[in-house]
Amino acid sequence: MRISIKFLIAFLVIICSFTSCKTEFEKIRTSNDPILILENADKHYKAGNYLKAQSLYDIIIPFYRGKKEADDIFYNYAYTHYKLEDFILASHYFDSYAKTFGNSTRKEEASFMAAYSNYLLSPSFRLDQTYTNKAIDEMQLFVNSFPTSDKVKQCNDIIDELRAKLEVKALEQGKLYFKIKEYQGAITSFKNMLVDYPDTKNVEEINYYIIRSAFLLAENSIYEKKKERFEDTLKYYNQFKKRYPRSKFIKLLKNDINNSNEQIKSLSV
Repeated sequence: MRISIKFLIAFLVIICSFTSCKTEFEKIRTSNDPILILENADKHYKAGNYLKAQSLYDIIIPFYRGKKEADDIFYNYAYTHYKLEDFILASHYFDSYAKTFGNSTRKEEASFMAAYSNYLLSPSFRLDQTYTNKAIDEMQLFVNSFPTSDKVKQCNDIIDELRAKLEVKALEQGKLYFKIKEYQGAITSFKNMLVDYPDTKNVEEINYYIIRSAFLLAENSIYEKKKERFEDTLKYYNQFKKRYPRSKFIKLLKNDINNSNEQIKSLSV
């Protein structure tokens, strides 16, 4: 029984303390005293209490707009969203800070953080890549705007990483068309890859799928289109063989090419 009473007393003390702290915060938050609110917002920010700091900054932003304190307030406010991993709003407010405080020494940092927040929003290659493309565009804009920044290398590395992700997505998209037997879509998709990613390391595999797709498209075409499409298959193959004569995919395509030649002879009679 004594243990239960001690536990109950301790529990009540904790509840009372929490209630007291909460009440104190609410008193400050609803005080309508911008100086007091700003002072406490900064204290919470420095202590890492970003949610409370953000709540207080929200209230006083309109009051301090256009005043000297606004620079620090907007800067800290953007970082509260970043620290709370709300990267969509973090990117928005960092970008807004950079545009609003164009003469600030922190403009470069804010511009980078706006782009970096979008980088953190970039999802798996299997998902929509809106934020990936946005991050690439903003990283490139940062490099162009701040060419001497020590962040340039990091930006270029990130751009390479994100473009590699988009390349993987494009490759998988082409393979999906192939898998579901949408061979014309596969050919178009893989051809676009060679244009969009001319330095891709997957160039031989991509050409392999173009040739295989062309063959299967011809094989499944109506009679009137077969000959032309088998000839397209040979055209793609000959271009590929000329450029990559030692490719491992040459042997894998042997049956398709032999069948294409036979079909063309047969259809030419």
